[in-house]
Amino acid sequence: MRLVEKRNIYYIISLILVVVSVVSLATRGLNAGIDFKGGTVLQMNLGATATPANVREVLNGVGLDKAEVQQSGEQYIIRTHELNQEQSGALIEALKVQYTGAEYLGVDTVGAVIGKELWQNAIWAVLLGCLAMLVYISFRFEWKFGVAAVVAEFHDVIIVLGLFSIFQWEINSAFIAAVLTVVGYSINDTIVIFDRIRENLKSRRKEDFALLVNRSVMQSLNRSINTVLTCVFALVALIVFGGVTIKYFVLAMLVGFVFGAYSSIFIASPIWYELNKRF
Repeated sequence: MRLVEKRNIYYIISLILVVVSVVSLATRGLNAGIDFKGGTVLQMNLGATATPANVREVLNGVGLDKAEVQQSGEQYIIRTHELNQEQSGALIEALKVQYTGAEYLGVDTVGAVIGKELWQNAIWAVLLGCLAMLVYISFRFEWKFGVAAVVAEFHDVIIVLGLFSIFQWEINSAFIAAVLTVVGYSINDTIVIFDRIRENLKSRRKEDFALLVNRSVMQSLNRSINTVLTCVFALVALIVFGGVTIKYFVLAMLVGFVFGAYSSIFIASPIWYELNKRF
């Protein structure tokens, strides 16, 4: 495998993906859910006969086809854009007509101020997570490994955000959890390869660094591929059978895991080689 020798090809592919993602984020932005831009949360007890699919049919009938439905026993939480008193009353009445004995439990409004705080907390969570990883990897290995790993992390996060921007998939607080999960997965995959490089460095004599990196990646390749395929199979099953509620959460992890495996092999390792050659 001539990974290092062909690194410019992988750099160009990643650069195109990152540039397209950044342009889309700058021009189209993200389709923020009610966790970020505010909305209404309605709680109802609909009885044992209700199902999430039937509840969504009722919501579609009153023009709330993008609302989120969460079930907890006989209780349902409906999250949608901000409704006025008349719209909330119409929704409650529609549910009571559909489900005899339906009980209204309460309604809350999530304002834009909370949404702004969530945005700030999300950004800080990702930045602090990457900073902590940089410090740990620099201490555990060396600073060149840390820089390469963090560059790969930003690469993965930007591409996930970019795809959600391009297709205008809705994001919510669960999306932030998915992004942080992607960061953790990707750094784990990267560390495995870096650990192999470090072990091979100990026994290196006159071997060229490019050959050493290629050999280290090949020794870790089966593990990386098997790990990401195992995760992909599980995530695809969740997309197919998991329902609408977790669809975008799972999509974020699926995209992130695939590109996390890609960046660990084709981006992080060549970047370490570049830094090692220059410093």
